[in-house]
Amino acid sequence: MENQRKTWFVTGGSQGIGLILVKKILAEGNNVAVTGRNLDVVKSAVNDSSAQFLPLQVDLPDEASVGKAVAETIARFGTIDFLVNNAGYGLIGGIEETTASEVQAIYDINVFGLLNVTRAVLPHMRAAGSGHIFNISTVFGLIAGAAWGHYCGTKFAVEGLSEALAQEVKPFGINVTIIEPGYVRTNFLKSGSIAHPQHPIPAYTAIQEEKRRHLEEVPGTQVGDPEKVAQVIINTAKLAEPPLRLLLGSDSLQFANYKIQMLKDGIEVNKEITLSTDFK
Repeated sequence: MENQRKTWFVTGGSQGIGLILVKKILAEGNNVAVTGRNLDVVKSAVNDSSAQFLPLQVDLPDEASVGKAVAETIARFGTIDFLVNNAGYGLIGGIEETTASEVQAIYDINVFGLLNVTRAVLPHMRAAGSGHIFNISTVFGLIAGAAWGHYCGTKFAVEGLSEALAQEVKPFGINVTIIEPGYVRTNFLKSGSIAHPQHPIPAYTAIQEEKRRHLEEVPGTQVGDPEKVAQVIINTAKLAEPPLRLLLGSDSLQFANYKIQMLKDGIEVNKEITLSTDFK
């Protein structure tokens, strides 16, 4: 069993998809290091006393904190086979409504935190000549809408970074998969995972309605099953040639196809202008 046991490093594993994934990993007999902002919360949420569970309190924007957590994981388990960059949160608010500090905060976690963990783990994966990185994005890393600009912006960044990273690390036997769910029925919209601007602007009536709807109407109606999303990640980890992208959920597919059609239509309508800027 020791030879077959794999080690996972999961950020943001104290709730939602991350917590379900962690419990499934442990149930399969694998090792898992789980990060969170509060150590007691991580321990209580996972509620596992086995030697295969390593809870870690980590400040993701702090490289030293991340490096210490990765070093502790290597010291305990000897390797990191799978990295799941799951930690992140949403921000519902208009571009004008949000302050510089509010925008910086979401990028610090969703983008720069992800980069800190990835940079810390990659040397160990390269040395092993294998590994698989899962970056948890969303279909809204492909398409954006009013009130979600900053959240989508962070996920657009994750998508671009992941595409490049997949090409960079492939020669070392390391795979990258971007997970792109639609709406998933977790507590994401009802927990500390959603932020709102401290200074809303009432003139943006459609944005205020979007906030209300996601607070009052959307929770509990999401089509995505978090248990199935977590299982897809585990199943994908077992593939010899995993995909770069995985859209998860019927709504995810619908949004992605809408974006593809929008791009096609725009390209075709403006083709003459596009081609007019070449040297002749």
